[in-house]
Formats: sequence, C-alpha cells, structure tokens
Amino acid sequence: MSLTRRQVTSAALAAVPLVGRSPKGRRTVYIAGDSTAAQKYADAAPETGWGMAFPFFLRKELEVANHAVNGRSSKSFVDEGRLDAILSVIRPGDLLIVQFAHNDEKATDPARYTEPWTTYQEYLRLYLDGARSRGARPVLATPVERRRFDAEGNAVPTHGDYPAAMRVLAVAERVALLDIEALSLALWQELGVEETKKYFNWTDTEQDNTHFNPPGAIAVARLVAQELLRTRVSARHDVVRLHADIPTSWITWPPASPLSPS
Repeated sequence: MSLTRRQVTSAALAAVPLVGRSPKGRRTVYIAGDSTAAQKYADAAPETGWGMAFPFFLRKELEVANHAVNGRSSKSFVDEGRLDAILSVIRPGDLLIVQFAHNDEKATDPARYTEPWTTYQEYLRLYLDGARSRGARPVLATPVERRRFDAEGNAVPTHGDYPAAMRVLAVAERVALLDIEALSLALWQELGVEETKKYFNWTDTEQDNTHFNPPGAIAVARLVAQELLRTRVSARHDVVRLHADIPTSWITWPPASPLSPS
C-alpha cells in the first residue's frame, strides 16, 4: 500500500466535524473510529456511540472532538481525508484515540478491508506518526466487542487477529494501549446473554448486537476512561465520575442534518 495520504475531497470535508482549536491552555481528546464510537443523530436514536458518553468521565477543561464516523475502517478514514482533517487542528498536548477493526474486517470490500498483520498496522501507523509529528499523543484502543455468545452462554470474541495485531503494534511503537476488546468481552461475560441485551441497540424492530444504546455507550466509555487512567495517559484529576451512576438522560441526539455523517 502507498503511505501517501490522498487529497481531501470536498465530499469528505462536508462530512467531517468542524472542530476548531481549543482555547489556549485547554486540551482536546480526539476520537478516530467507527460507528461504535460515533455521534448519532435523532433519526438513529436510541443508538448511541460510546464517544457520546465519553465526556461525562472527563473534567470539563478537557474537550472531546469525536470524529468517529459510521462504516469507516482505518483505511477508508484516511482515504476520505478524515485523518488529515484531525491533523490540521490537533495541537501539542492533545490526545488522539484510535479505534478501528469492525470495518477493516470486511474482506469483500476493497475500500475498507485491511489485513491484520500488514495493511491494518500500516494504516494505524499513519495515525501514530501524524499525531506525534504535531506534538500530540496517540493512543490505540482495541475494538469493542460485539454481543455474541456460544451455546454454553460464553461471550466469544469476534475480531479475529485485529486486536492482537494492534497490541503488537502498540508494543513496537511504544504507544499506550487501551484494551477495550478484552475488557468489553469480560463485561459481556459477566452480564450474560439476557442482561447484555439492555446494553445493545435492541428495540421492538431491531436486534443489533454491534451498536449500543445509552447504557451500553456509558459502560464502554467508562472502560475507556478507566484504561486512560490505568495506562497513565490521563492524570487522576482528569478523570471524573469513574464509579458514579451516569443517568441515561444525559445522552442526547442532535437533530439530523444534510451534513450528518453517514
């Protein structure tokens, strides 16, 4: 694969969140990822990305710029100019959390597919190198697990070699790793077959075992905050409400607009 980032297209720019620079002295946490983290709009409620709940666990002086978009892989996010959009505004001291794999796994889609031990790692390095070159700190997050159980009621992994490939890359690149895949799998195991339905986007018309509702998004965002603290990426005073109940009423869905990401 060529490691040269493609020119930003006007269509991509229209879909990328317009995020300016933070006021002097403030830091921003950027999220690059897929639909499991992305902002959702009123027409998708109650579907909720964990990035929507993430600010509840950070002190107010830390801003969250959620650039995650439905359907993107580590490859298509770059090819559409979305990484360049982040790198154009990210500043020294900011964080870039990178979580991909759900769509990298789609082997029949050449626009999104990456192979775990080659192109997936190569694309992830673009995020790491880009953030570092601008004085920001990149952080890798293994993909949150889907809701899948075997006949004995055991939660089973669904992401193949992608989490392992990211873990190896994190060690090689000396980058902090938030192991959300392992933690979410353990959480689904603890909750069990029936209770996990209350965390995923199960409605009267849909049985979605990939995307979250408000309780699920809050639970996963809490795991992300816990990992930032465990890995010492974030200081203790940066993380708040880690053991508090977060009301689901805090989750809101902005009205859909023609420029809403798809």
